Amino acid sequence: MSALWMIFGLILRDQRRAMLRGAALGLIVLAMGVTLLGLSGWFITAAAAAGLAGAGAAFDVFRPSAMVRFLALGRAAARYGERMLTHDATLRALETLRLRVLAGLLSAPHDRMIRIRGAQALNRLTADIDALDGVPLRLVLPVLAGLATQLLALVALWVLVAPVIALWIVGGHVLGAALIVAVAGRVSLPLSRRAEVAAQAVRTRLIDLIRARRDLAVYGRLVAQAEAVQGAEARRRDLRRHLDRADRRAGAALGILASVIAAGALGIGMALVQAGQLPPAFAALGVFAALALAETLVPLRRAVSDLGRMADAARRVGRDLADPLPTEAPVAGGAEGDATASPLCLADVGLHRLGTGTMLMAPLSFTLQPGETLAITGASGSGKSTLLQAIAGLHPVALGRITLGGRPLADWPETDLRDRLTLLPQRSTLMAGSVAEALHLAGPADEARLWQALAAVQLQRLVEGRGGLSARIGPRGEGLSGGEARRLALARALLRRPDVLLLDEPTEGLDEATARAVLCGLRDFLPAAAILIAAHRQVETAFADRRVILP
Repeated sequence: MSALWMIFGLILRDQRRAMLRGAALGLIVLAMGVTLLGLSGWFITAAAAAGLAGAGAAFDVFRPSAMVRFLALGRAAARYGERMLTHDATLRALETLRLRVLAGLLSAPHDRMIRIRGAQALNRLTADIDALDGVPLRLVLPVLAGLATQLLALVALWVLVAPVIALWIVGGHVLGAALIVAVAGRVSLPLSRRAEVAAQAVRTRLIDLIRARRDLAVYGRLVAQAEAVQGAEARRRDLRRHLDRADRRAGAALGILASVIAAGALGIGMALVQAGQLPPAFAALGVFAALALAETLVPLRRAVSDLGRMADAARRVGRDLADPLPTEAPVAGGAEGDATASPLCLADVGLHRLGTGTMLMAPLSFTLQPGETLAITGASGSGKSTLLQAIAGLHPVALGRITLGGRPLADWPETDLRDRLTLLPQRSTLMAGSVAEALHLAGPADEARLWQALAAVQLQRLVEGRGGLSARIGPRGEGLSGGEARRLALARALLRRPDVLLLDEPTEGLDEATARAVLCGLRDFLPAAAILIAAHRQVETAFADRRVILP
């Protein structure tokens, strides 16, 4: 539940004025509804009693009837205003939350980012955020407004009718509703959570089916994946039926509670009237007020049904929200360092396997100068890729330290570090769009510079043959071979013009002649850059000026 309060606090902080106004209007709606029905019951009963007593001509029907009309019209207007304010504020706040979740996913640690699946991220940005609209609209604001209305009714009925009737009506509603919610919640909470998990499984498997349909067809798994989607949907429907049954039972229990309280208020009122302690009109006011207060219980039914879904969504969204960016302290003069003097230095650097205390590699030291190329070689699993991630600031250093331009890597502001250093991992991502759009992700560049980068990675003729920079690329580089997609990602990295370029097996999938041409091209494009290659091919190690072997 703390996650729900955290999400509501974020929504309230983002749209405080609109939410408070909407909450006030919600309270006015409930209070006017109770007053309207109670006044109507009093008016009808008092008018009938006056007629029976022969005083009908003297009975004032104008002011009560005018008040009834005012309450009816005012309640409708307040309801409209409350819906407009709270719904608009909630949608605006969810927009802010969606942007913060997206920022959190984009700024996640590297080890977590590489485990995020597209379907999971899409679920977080759509289904989970959409589920949170119920936090203010169906849970917090209705419950708080209902409790406030019950307290106002307690005071009014205590003064106008009788303390015993006030306690019966308000105490019955509050305690009875709490008991029903507690019992229904024990059934609905796990069902709601399981139904949401099943719904997310349907979306995830369906997205996987659509995105990987060609590979699934090639390996004969298309039908099996379709059946998995259908199976998940069948489980979701079955859980939804059970949840709907629990929802109807909770609604029936709340309806019975309201009827029992109204009947009890009628019985107590009749007893007080017969004892001469209460006028009939005020006894009727209590009965009708009891009926009107049942409206405060209506939101509980939907809230209980969706509570598990909202709680799980709030926990997942809260974990992915971007933290406020820290304020970077100004750097004292001379402490910034000069990346051109000594770009990269490792001093007795040791790394742990992620999530364990096991040493991945023995302490390593070297200095990489501007314009120099260094190849890191070693057996598979020796830590070449992890070492590049550590140099890029994406993996913690267990021993020693890494400096860039004479300044510890951890002291570099993130933006400055990315301007100086670029990492091209083994698996690079290309999004759907044109070749120019893929390259422009590196930053602004004119058309001539784009062609130079493509020529450096031996892609100029290919792109020209496909229509130029406006040639389309499918999702994840569809339409390009593995080697072509990798070279396009390399061209994008070159356009960053970094002082230090980290490459993880950059010529994978290329023939030897093309690999040699690509390596020469990137050195011509970045003549002053320090280049560090995690190499496993002889063409890469032969291109390097020096070689470091990891045991």
